[in-house]
Amino acid sequence: MMKKFLFIAIVFSTLLSACRKEEIILPSESSVVNPWKQVTGDIYGFFLLNEGNMGSNKASLDYYDYTTGTYTRNIYGERNPYEIKDLGDVGNDIEIYGDKLWAVINCSNYVEVMDVNTVKHLAKIPVPNCRYLAFKDGYAYVSAYAGPVKIDPDARIGYVAKIDTTTYQVVDSCIVGYQPEEMAVVGNKLYVANSGGYRVPNYDYTVSVIDLEHFEEMYKIPVAINLHRLEPDNYGNLYVSSRGDYYGVSSKTFIIDTKRDVVTDTLHLLPNSNMTLCGDSLYVYSTEFSYITDSWTVSYAILDTSTKKVVTRNFIKDGTDAKIKVPYGIAVNPNTKEFFVTDAKDYVSPGTLHCFTPQGIRKWSVTTGDIPAHIVFTHKPLKPVNENQ
Repeated sequence: MMKKFLFIAIVFSTLLSACRKEEIILPSESSVVNPWKQVTGDIYGFFLLNEGNMGSNKASLDYYDYTTGTYTRNIYGERNPYEIKDLGDVGNDIEIYGDKLWAVINCSNYVEVMDVNTVKHLAKIPVPNCRYLAFKDGYAYVSAYAGPVKIDPDARIGYVAKIDTTTYQVVDSCIVGYQPEEMAVVGNKLYVANSGGYRVPNYDYTVSVIDLEHFEEMYKIPVAINLHRLEPDNYGNLYVSSRGDYYGVSSKTFIIDTKRDVVTDTLHLLPNSNMTLCGDSLYVYSTEFSYITDSWTVSYAILDTSTKKVVTRNFIKDGTDAKIKVPYGIAVNPNTKEFFVTDAKDYVSPGTLHCFTPQGIRKWSVTTGDIPAHIVFTHKPLKPVNENQ
């Protein structure tokens, strides 16, 4: 049964009624970046969601085509000429489920659903201050801060919305912790990292565990303050990142045994801003800021999840890391094992996507939209724009 606390931002209906008929539609921009080797297999390409600086309404969608080696910026606008300009304000997550492409547009308070073959708009699902996506058995799960975007010691508790992926209706919700972030499905349980970031310095420090059969929180696992990322491995473990407090408490990585739902390991020497798993290799990068030193510390590492040991302290081997100002996204092609790192640069101008060989040597780089962040590989070819009309 639907919980009562779920609400929708008042401006949402106004946003949806906006029309682009009188606006200039920004065209896409294509460039061949990898003409010497086209990789197909069962992965045809990937979508990259650019967040866009908060308040700028510049979230955008790019696409890389493995069959041609072509990278195309800003594909959403010309494929959806009657929708609100581009995607909205702050693209926070992107996933493919079935034949649909789902994108969380955080500050616009909705989840955008598109046809994965054409990127044609299908639905906008209102979820206030939405953050991340997870899927299981015909349902999408969306974490939501629920309240307005602001630091507030009394910021409200968050929740997870349950959405029917066929009807696009929010059918249920479950209260979790404060300012919930990434989620992971393991078996019939949904794990939710609670940050409490709006309530600084009184951060949340728990991972909520939801029973998906009844869609109820069973309990919370105490981990560490200001949690963010979750990544399950192949051994029943869940890797959890803590951002710390940017003062005396540093970023760390924790391991939860999902059979017992307890923290078994604390990886003090593995700061973690983002991570992704390929096989048994957990790729981790960190951009850790300290208010004490007023400086950033950037690091890259690969951890072997079969041994829980770090195997390298820098997976970029050719010096390109020195040219990356702000690493902001990470992805690994599961077929070729080539990996991608994005650079957000100054957060207000176009970023850069770097492609590396499995050995850590740069293959190519390309200009993206503003704040390139989230990558999802697709097993279906994207139709040309003229087939989308």
